[in-house]
Amino acid sequence: MQTNLADFIRDTPEGREAEEILRKCVHCGFCTATCPTYQLLGDELDGPRGRIYLIKQVLEGQPATEKTRLHLDRCLTCRACETTCPSGVEYGRLADIGRHVVEQQVPRTGSDRLMRNALRGFIPRSGLFGAALGVGRLFRPMLPKILAEKVPRADPAGVWPAPRHARRMIVLAGCVQPSLRPAINAATARVLDRLGISLVEQSGAGCCGAVRFHLHDQDAGRDDARRNIDAWWPAIAAGKVEAIIITASGCGVQVKDYGHLLKNDPAYAVKAARVAELARDVAEVLFAEMEPLKALLAKGRAGRTPRRIAFHAPCSLQHGQKIRGVVESLLAAAGFDLTAVRDAHLCCGSAGTYSLLQPVLAGRLRDDKLAALEAGGGECIVSANVGCIEHLSAGAVLPIRHWIEVIDENVTKSA
Repeated sequence: MQTNLADFIRDTPEGREAEEILRKCVHCGFCTATCPTYQLLGDELDGPRGRIYLIKQVLEGQPATEKTRLHLDRCLTCRACETTCPSGVEYGRLADIGRHVVEQQVPRTGSDRLMRNALRGFIPRSGLFGAALGVGRLFRPMLPKILAEKVPRADPAGVWPAPRHARRMIVLAGCVQPSLRPAINAATARVLDRLGISLVEQSGAGCCGAVRFHLHDQDAGRDDARRNIDAWWPAIAAGKVEAIIITASGCGVQVKDYGHLLKNDPAYAVKAARVAELARDVAEVLFAEMEPLKALLAKGRAGRTPRRIAFHAPCSLQHGQKIRGVVESLLAAAGFDLTAVRDAHLCCGSAGTYSLLQPVLAGRLRDDKLAALEAGGGECIVSANVGCIEHLSAGAVLPIRHWIEVIDENVTKSA
């Protein structure tokens, strides 16, 4: 794709990156076939190719409009288009650049601005979020249905083994997961403990930065990344950490991108690249320990009838981190019978704060995804991202959990 970027962005780092991405696009349109919003709306401008044209026009100097912003807002940034693209177009990064420019040219007003400011200020603060969730749980029966759906009941985390092994890894606590689903990281700690690895959360770390970054406060998102790097760096510098584990695949995409986000920051570029190098989804860690894990899992499933479950692969896992088939192999090793899920590449509609900002489209995508997940007759659904779990749970008939929780139950039975 030929480009002629405007002076305001041409010679900036963002402009150079955008031009490189744009030049890879060959207009083939393969991306539209796997774009969830194009499938729903049938509008070229609500597909990746159309949005690329919109971004290109703005970067070449054509003023953005509210219509431009609307089509970019409807994008889930699921990155299914990247998986499909034969030319390797990094659409997600281009969308970040384009949205940032459009946001500056067409400022938000009214309730839209208030909503986004509230989400930026509230969700990343884990203490504030946890306190509000506690109040919400107390008054859940009296809340409107749309709010009650977002307030899950509390489940106990269970025992978190004390550090006792020479091998040690750090786990990201995150912002909403400690309050919504504390059992996920605790289950991860128990499984790794049985494999001779101690898992710890580092004081001072918090939100990965994705919430603020993708709500168009990119500076604050980078500050969140710097805070986490500062919290983790002493242990990394001392050589005491094998990996930084992320159990929410959406956060994993962001942490693995720290090197790119901070590449122009002389004080953090090297550290950020090292953190990104150490970042691992929990599935990658367990897959690397497959042989000893198989021995534990074989004991846990001995004499048990295989359970049928459906696995929902979040977009952030399969398209963002490019991790495909790994969780499925771990679940199969644990003796689970995985159901077939049609259109498994399509987004469930969660997409960070998308389900709150685009509830109609998100609801349609959720209903379609649940129909596909429940069609196979499984007894439960497992996923790899807390946002997807909560979004799907609001409309599901079957229980929905993180896949590491069912692995933990299997391993625990082998003890």
